[in-house]
Amino acid sequence: MQCNVGKTDKILRIIAGLALLLLGATGVIGWWGLIGLAPLATGLLGWCPAYSLLGIKTCGKGQ
Repeated sequence: MQCNVGKTDKILRIIAGLALLLLGATGVIGWWGLIGLAPLATGLLGWCPAYSLLGIKTCGKGQ
C-alpha cells in the first residue's frame, strides 16, 4: 500500500472520523456513528482504497 492521502487530508479524516464516532457514542446519530471508522482508519493508515481506484493522490512526491 503506497501513501495516497496527504497530511491535510489525514488530519481532516481523523477529525471527521472521531467526530462521527463521538456523535454515535453519545446517541446523537446512533449506530450511524460507526461510519466514522472508515475516515479514521484511512487517515491513520495514510491509504484510501477509493483514491487508489480513482487514481487520486493527495500526498506529495516524497511520501
